[in-house]
Amino acid sequence: MNQTFNVQGMTCGHCEKAVTQAVQSLDPQAQVKIDRPAGKVEVQTTQPREAVAKAIAEEGYEVVG
Repeated sequence: MNQTFNVQGMTCGHCEKAVTQAVQSLDPQAQVKIDRPAGKVEVQTTQPREAVAKAIAEEGYEVVG
């Protein structure tokens, strides 16, 4: 299932890596695409949206909407 998140607080490549690792710790097979300037994170995963949003938030980034 393809899910799109609005994520605030990503400012660098390290941020992108942290978000990707957070999602992949939940689902190692997840495909993650990040558009940092737009604050968008697209995730292809079988995990529930709430669980993915929580994993991103636990890394210290705000998931909006």
